[in-house]
Amino acid sequence: MTPPQAPDLRVGIVGYGVMGRAHCYGYRVAPMLRALPVTPVVSVMSGRSGPAVAAAAAAYGVPEHTTDWHALVARDDIDVVDICTPPGTHAEIAQAAAAAGKAVLCEKPLAVSYPQAAAALAAVEAAGVRHAVGFNYRRLPAVALMRRMVAGGAVGEVRLWRASWLSDEFTDPQTPYDWRFDRSMGGTTIADLGSHLIDLALWMAGEIGSVCAQSQTFTRARPLPGGPGGGAQPVTVDDASSALLRFSSGALGTMEVARAAVRRPCDFTVEVNGSRGTLVFDYARLNELRYGSAGDDPGLYGMRRIRAEHPSHPYAASWWPLGQGVGYGSSFGNQAADLLAGWPDAPWDPGFGQGAAVQAVCDAMEASAASGRWVAVSEVTAAQPPG
Repeated sequence: MTPPQAPDLRVGIVGYGVMGRAHCYGYRVAPMLRALPVTPVVSVMSGRSGPAVAAAAAAYGVPEHTTDWHALVARDDIDVVDICTPPGTHAEIAQAAAAAGKAVLCEKPLAVSYPQAAAALAAVEAAGVRHAVGFNYRRLPAVALMRRMVAGGAVGEVRLWRASWLSDEFTDPQTPYDWRFDRSMGGTTIADLGSHLIDLALWMAGEIGSVCAQSQTFTRARPLPGGPGGGAQPVTVDDASSALLRFSSGALGTMEVARAAVRRPCDFTVEVNGSRGTLVFDYARLNELRYGSAGDDPGLYGMRRIRAEHPSHPYAASWWPLGQGVGYGSSFGNQAADLLAGWPDAPWDPGFGQGAAVQAVCDAMEASAASGRWVAVSEVTAAQPPG
């Protein structure tokens, strides 16, 4: 006898770009990875451009589309609102979804400022709805294994944490002005790329107490769309930033993010040095970790390569046979499966609390870069406590 299909969980996605596509893929593949109590079905998608959202909905297999996200949120037949719009719109949409009693998944960063993030957190907590932030890189097998090894003591006491994310997205000075160059809409490079790294830092090494950062905008104005003679618009985001970190545990850290690194498409690395070992993740080899332990045979000095594809490793057993690897899209399938596995009772993780904590560190970095001094994260949170 064929087992009955799990009931549908109806999802509305706000936004139709790359993230909308990635989230559609995640919901589609999640039931193939594990048995879920519900079957996620993307029922409607919204976007600002009617023709563009119509084309995207058709390509992604979404039966309905609209140009009014308010209408999507208000629909009685939608259970989850999934926010994949530019960051400056996240908090407003999240608050409206919470008020409508919907579960909310919001792409990172949760907001473009800590007060916005705190307001979104307060809204979902007051409404009592499920909430999560799309820190999808946590769900790569190698990254999840890295965190499991750190938590299990594989490197001993964490002493140093470092990460970089280099991209060439903004290297061409003729790239036309759009929302990505508007701080109020797209957020800074610290918030956009750095939010992923800060999430991993908090997840692996614990609370960050204070930061000292620097930022630079190399191309200070961008041509308006329409070609030569159309004028230019000032850029209000950083092209590159870096920071020193002090963790509450006493560990130290460094972080660099840039969208002005030629021929660096999406290169990020994370390294943890502890009292007894070292772990390194390099996204260009996303199914691997490098690991060295102080207890290793000195005659084999160095670091070994771990292929995070064994069934004992996080997520790996749900995908392909050992040695076949997984890619970027797998993180979204794993994310959807994780969030829905305990529906409707289990809380989602990472939730808006983590999103707000990450945003507080982002704001502290931005304040430090502007003032040229060390900034305690508590300076940010004390000025706008959640709730």
